[in-house]
Amino acid sequence: MGVRPKNIGGQAVIEGVMMRGPAHLATAVRQPDGGITIDRQPLKTAGDRWPFLKKPLIRGVVALVESLVYGMKALSFSAQVAGDEEEELTDKEIAMTMGVAFVMAILLFIVLPTYSAKFLKLWIADPFWLNLVEGLIRIAVFLGYVGAISMVPDIRRVFQYHGAEHKTIHAYEAGQELTVENVRPHSTLHPRCGTNFLFLVMLISIIVFAFLGWPDIWLRIASRVVLMPLVAGLAYEAIRYAGRHIDQPLVYALTLPGLWLQKITTREPDDDQIEVAIRALQAVLPEPEGIPACGFVAEAGLEVLKEDANARQTESN
Repeated sequence: MGVRPKNIGGQAVIEGVMMRGPAHLATAVRQPDGGITIDRQPLKTAGDRWPFLKKPLIRGVVALVESLVYGMKALSFSAQVAGDEEEELTDKEIAMTMGVAFVMAILLFIVLPTYSAKFLKLWIADPFWLNLVEGLIRIAVFLGYVGAISMVPDIRRVFQYHGAEHKTIHAYEAGQELTVENVRPHSTLHPRCGTNFLFLVMLISIIVFAFLGWPDIWLRIASRVVLMPLVAGLAYEAIRYAGRHIDQPLVYALTLPGLWLQKITTREPDDDQIEVAIRALQAVLPEPEGIPACGFVAEAGLEVLKEDANARQTESN
């Protein structure tokens, strides 16, 4: 079997994995009784409705927003299946949660580094170097945050599923049959990981913000917030390029910091976690590689939500 297209992405959730394929999203979650529940839904993107949103730079911002929305929904579903929550979040609750997270991210990764850097003006006069040091402070805050949450036992378990997600995608891209035995030897690190994307955002922001001068603090904060979509768009294009050209020595060298960071955000999974990641990936693959939703029920005794199966039946008619 040849090398397959690199159009699969994913995310670890509570006791499970969400996978995004060419036309579907699927979240597989390990139930408290040991079974696996899979939610499989059609993938509907803004770019399909408005093609101009697929243009370079713009598509990165759109993909980021959509990933956050899909990720929040997958987390809510996984918490409900795993028994951590009684019911899934509503769209309004998801929007409110994302709003709070956005504000916290601005405070932690923009306001705090920008405010801290002003104290260095006693020793550094050049605005270029002040902006550069601010960027380094931002990276230090980010690394500290990732390191701190990695010490939480529940987060470490999510990081194991993150590793299972990467291993499974590696096996798929290598053209291997998706079995636990084939997936297990692969690396937990992947160049298209969201961790790489966030680290690239930090690095590119240093370059972009370095040329903005050193106005008053409120203007500095505002400029960073306003330019963040541009930074995210550039980072998205960079990670797309890296995913396609990882075999080039220079490209690989530039991805190394993000890969090293994944040693914190991923952990070696056990076989049960790999199985969940495999089921999630199989659910988004087109037939004959993928397994239809009804096939899960017959073959593995898994509980599968039927919305998409009904939709497929309607399309076939």
